[in-house]
Amino acid sequence: MSYSELSVEERAAIQLGQAQGFSLRGIARLINRSPSTISRELRRNQDGIGAYAARSAQQQMRIRRQACRPKRKLLPGSERFELVVHMLRERLSPEQIAGKLRSMNISSLRDAYVCRETIYNAIYALPVGELRQE
Repeated sequence: MSYSELSVEERAAIQLGQAQGFSLRGIARLINRSPSTISRELRRNQDGIGAYAARSAQQQMRIRRQACRPKRKLLPGSERFELVVHMLRERLSPEQIAGKLRSMNISSLRDAYVCRETIYNAIYALPVGELRQE
């Protein structure tokens, strides 16, 4: 059985069904979902007074989704990023930078090592002309 997340329309139907006094099973039948899906959705996304809002639930889903993604190692503006940019300006290749970072003992930069692919991805993620032309 494949997984599909609730759509905005389904969340709106849950909100409407709850406002009209439908039971969990009634709402589930209405949108053709499992009652446990409805229960889980209401439990996750109710506010402090027990009210459910579809728009708010959609925003909370996006926030949870962003939070579970792995964090980037080379964020522009970070100390590690500036160190990599400095080495790139000294005409070191991403492979050489990765090797240097591995051999350096930098206590202030937790997990300072980044692989060459991470460095390439950081370069390509920058706006055109910012670092690639240097």
